[in-house]
Amino acid sequence: MEQIEQWLARAITLAAQNAADGGRPFGAVLVRDGEVLAEGVNRIAATHEPSAHAELLAIRQACTALQTPRLDGAVMYASGQPCPMCLAAMHLAGVSRVYYAYSNEDGASYGLSTAALYAELAKPLAEQSLPAHYRPVRPTGVDLYRGWAEGVRHA
Repeated sequence: MEQIEQWLARAITLAAQNAADGGRPFGAVLVRDGEVLAEGVNRIAATHEPSAHAELLAIRQACTALQTPRLDGAVMYASGQPCPMCLAAMHLAGVSRVYYAYSNEDGASYGLSTAALYAELAKPLAEQSLPAHYRPVRPTGVDLYRGWAEGVRHA
């Protein structure tokens, strides 16, 4: 339990420093086998880029440094409850666990909750507020996925 608290304290320190520097109060530390793979802070205010979340930046940094899209066995320590985008990225990268210090409920009164986004994404795709339309338009002679798969097997 002491290690968990240590890494969460580091994530909170990163978040507090980021907030003091004019950013949002979110920090993340990605650890595997007791070694820090990467750290990140929320950079939305600095970059004006909505996916510049602390967890995503830590994942990107670790994957780039290790030259792999997989982070199997890594653990994410985040100051705040990861949003659905960050959680999805953790799943895709193979992160094994995530610990966070502040919940959506803790952040709600400060406008720092993603609970509404979780609720929206829990709806069937056709009922979500962002219309998503499937249109199986494919140019003649193009089989995008098959071509990719065949290229991967032959590469």
